[in-house]
Amino acid sequence: MSVFASSGEKASRREDWEVFWREKQDVGRVYSNEDRILRNLLHLTDLRGKRVLEVGAGTGRDSFPLIQHGAIVCQLDYSEGSLRILKRLADDSHLPALTVGGDTFRLPFRDESFDIVFHQGLLEHFRPAQAEALLRENIRVLRSGGYLLVDVPQRYHMYTVAKHILMAFDKWFAGWERSFSVGELTSLLDSLGLKTVHAYGEWMYPSFVYRSFREALKRLRIELPLNPQPLKLLSRIRAKVRSGLWKTRLPLYSGISVGVVGKKT
Repeated sequence: MSVFASSGEKASRREDWEVFWREKQDVGRVYSNEDRILRNLLHLTDLRGKRVLEVGAGTGRDSFPLIQHGAIVCQLDYSEGSLRILKRLADDSHLPALTVGGDTFRLPFRDESFDIVFHQGLLEHFRPAQAEALLRENIRVLRSGGYLLVDVPQRYHMYTVAKHILMAFDKWFAGWERSFSVGELTSLLDSLGLKTVHAYGEWMYPSFVYRSFREALKRLRIELPLNPQPLKLLSRIRAKVRSGLWKTRLPLYSGISVGVVGKKT
């Protein structure tokens, strides 16, 4: 993944990610995405036999589950720390993922190589011109009729406000990033010739308040569980409510993240 920024502009840098993944070797201490990529892809298609590329794979938390549903998965990242984690997890879990080091702006694959291309937490690290170039390269390696899923931070959330405050003081772990509304992301994919076929929002769990409190206590060397353990009854009620609300448009405007899936025609 190349990073472009004009002189004086804040940017997400490769060295930021090397530090990040060096500190996240224990992936059990990294929050999961609750299989939201898997869930939303299964909403659209059967994954059996599908060739899937995850760009900016990180720990592979979003693409490893696809293998168990029959997908043929390739994971690409430019961080050596990430690549080491991906290879270790694939070996430990005996999952046949292909791990590739490469540049997201110059993907080392032929045109129309994949049925599905996706990334989660990647596009927001680039300014508009570079984000468009990144998406065009995604589309190049996507076959006709294939799906491009883009998952990014949702603009109207407390997390976004906190992130911008940290960026102002140069305290954000990734250096710099932006956020999107569902309308903006949909318009971007449509402008590149894709047909939007699905959009979703995702709420943060554990909550932003809990995560922030946990991080603050870590500085005092007090470690709370990654995930709090609620009462079983409350957990069942929460799951039922969330499942119902996922079918509405509310998560698109209140969740921590938003995803849009475009189809290449």
